[in-house]
Amino acid sequence: MRAKATLFVVFLLIVTLPATAAAEQTRTAGTVVVAEGETIDDDLSATAGSVVVRGTVNGDLEALSGNVLIAETGTVSGDVSALAGNVRIEGTVTGNVESGGGNFVLAQTGTIGGSLEGAAGYSQLAGTVGGDVQIASETLAVTETATIDGNLVYDAETFERAPGATIGGTVRQDESLADVGPTPVSQIPDWVGTLYGFFVNLLLGVLLLAIFPRFSDGVAERARGEPLFSAGVGLLLLILVPIALVLFAITIIGIPISLLGALLFGIVLWIGAVYGSLTVGVWLLSLADRENRWLALLVGLLGVAIFTQIPIFGGLVQFLVLLLGLGALAIAVRVRYGGRRTTPEYAGPEDTEPADTGADDESTVA
Repeated sequence: MRAKATLFVVFLLIVTLPATAAAEQTRTAGTVVVAEGETIDDDLSATAGSVVVRGTVNGDLEALSGNVLIAETGTVSGDVSALAGNVRIEGTVTGNVESGGGNFVLAQTGTIGGSLEGAAGYSQLAGTVGGDVQIASETLAVTETATIDGNLVYDAETFERAPGATIGGTVRQDESLADVGPTPVSQIPDWVGTLYGFFVNLLLGVLLLAIFPRFSDGVAERARGEPLFSAGVGLLLLILVPIALVLFAITIIGIPISLLGALLFGIVLWIGAVYGSLTVGVWLLSLADRENRWLALLVGLLGVAIFTQIPIFGGLVQFLVLLLGLGALAIAVRVRYGGRRTTPEYAGPEDTEPADTGADDESTVA
């Protein structure tokens, strides 16, 4: 059992913990970090929760991520193409920058040697751009510390230019800038991301069922037997845990704990979502009088993936599935490690048998 648990932890570490990026390496989960003092003598492509460059990338950077940060100590000696929720450049990019996402910030210490092309909900330029700037944004703010050697072409509902800003070329508004942004990444179809998410969740689900078979069955049965209670517990966790992490962060010395806690909670949310999908699959198979954990996992993930494509309703389904799985997981862990006992169908591995070898699982599940 310890060997199985170790394999599972290694898997989570590989896909979630911050990792030092290597040359010609593509990261597809977690956080990609180019540490201060580290040099990558090649292009870097990253698909991750966050991409942080504190060292040097002697090549192009292409990122599909929740957050992209080129820190003040960071340098990209090439072009940057980023599609992310937040893009912030505090360091140096010697080439061109193409950015698309929710927010874009070129900090006062940031420098772009070439041109800047971007699309965002909010954009702020406070640093230096050696070439032209083309930006489509709901709000564009050019601060007094900004320096643009070329032309500034923008399409923004709100445009703010501080008196001290330096713009070497012309400034004009162009309402045809709808297509600006990172072309290499933005051309990825939506179905690719959906398919990728499905297979990543399937991989995690397979590992959970293989390593913790009876515990996983117990979580699914608990969620199916007590859906309202499980979802309620999940909702409380979703509210209280972030509040606790913020309180830790306020203490300054608790910041490392808060960051680690946020990472661990993200992993728990991921596992909870997969368990929620498993529960949906178990319920659907029960309608046909079938019991098979592997088929239930596949059916549940497919069903949730299909429903999430429906506007508005799909997001609600995904949220409820997360609450269901998260709550049932928390209750099962509490019962398993809290010294409490419960009914056999909700019991964890050691609650029903002395050791979990997994050898008898297939005899009990069709």
